[in-house]
Amino acid sequence: MGAGPTGPVLDRDEVDRALARLGAEHEAIETSLLALQDHAGRRLLEGADLTGVTKERWASTEAAITLLWTYFDAYTDALRSARDIRARRRWSSREDLAELTELLRGESVTVAGSATATAGAPTLHGTGKLSHSYSLTTLVDHMNELYATSLDMVVAADAVWSALPARIDLLAAELQRTRQLAHSVGVRPGEHPAGDDLERITRTLTSLREQVVSDPLAFWRPAQGSSAPGGGRPDTTVYDREARALEEVRREIDAVLEVRKDAEQRLIKLRDVLSRADRTLAEARTARGEVLAKIAATEVPVVSGPPTALQEQLATAAEYRRHGQWHRLSPLLESLERKAEDELLRARESLTAVTAPLAVRAELRGRLDAYKAKVARHGLAEDPMLVERYEKARRMLWSAPCDLRVAEEAVLRYQHAAAELLSGPRDRR
Repeated sequence: MGAGPTGPVLDRDEVDRALARLGAEHEAIETSLLALQDHAGRRLLEGADLTGVTKERWASTEAAITLLWTYFDAYTDALRSARDIRARRRWSSREDLAELTELLRGESVTVAGSATATAGAPTLHGTGKLSHSYSLTTLVDHMNELYATSLDMVVAADAVWSALPARIDLLAAELQRTRQLAHSVGVRPGEHPAGDDLERITRTLTSLREQVVSDPLAFWRPAQGSSAPGGGRPDTTVYDREARALEEVRREIDAVLEVRKDAEQRLIKLRDVLSRADRTLAEARTARGEVLAKIAATEVPVVSGPPTALQEQLATAAEYRRHGQWHRLSPLLESLERKAEDELLRARESLTAVTAPLAVRAELRGRLDAYKAKVARHGLAEDPMLVERYEKARRMLWSAPCDLRVAEEAVLRYQHAAAELLSGPRDRR
């Protein structure tokens, strides 16, 4: 059929196969870009006050993501042009096939030089050009490389933020309890080495959390020999060291506490467990009121009141200790310890049960907005049927009280309608 600068002219079957392959790549790339755009780590990076290596990496990653979308838009336009030429007639003419060959194999995609210069992507060639031309295959390679490096940075930061701050907070809470306990037995800074250690651990954890929040990549260790985005793990060296130090301090305090009666320690723990159970039940009662006001759900369980019987038994146990009635105190403490743990578990389960409808509503809201964004990307946001179904679902989800069953049905109707339109002809322009 002849040949041009890009090699032999493709026949009709070769063109159709190339268009199918490029269409599949286009859909895969779009899905990946939307996932990156909606990634929790990217959203956190976007609003964070960053420092150090994370600030530098995020600046270049933001530019790379912008360039990714520029490449993708250019790729989309080129693919649409090729599809338009192919759709002119069932049996493409020689001129059409030659034009398609140039589009599909040649350097037919032009990207403005200002966009590439802004991103400073390492895959670009040449400097000072007003524009750069690429083949579709080369453009896909560039997008894959930019996507991999961008995702690697986002996943790494998100992994550190997901792991370390929460662990530091848990350790800080344990530290606070240890400080209170140490104070109760006379272990104070300046008076006992363990008190000085607690002060140092407090300062270290405070500084560590600030650094982790502002510069998470400083606490990321990439996996050796791994090329997969996000390959690596958070660096917990400082955290582990302070956790070990706190454990050593706790053992020292335990040694001091050995001079006290076992009964006093157990009573303190019981009061703490019952106090947590009371607070959890109070939170559950407050949450239940919110659920009843916002969600039309008659199945929201009733939250019981505080365990007054256990508090009375605890007061009795304290009296037994005060008067040295150890034979009566021992069995009562064993019974109270079991009941208190059961009460705390019941309180936590009650809180989880009453807040479940709010979690369901939040998931439905997120799903509805996600599909709205998807149809908007495909140019279907103004479709009358979709607009009507979206508004109906949105009214149900953002009104109080919200009927979750009816709202879910409305979201599913919108979702199915969107899926049907998205599965139809893609070229609507």
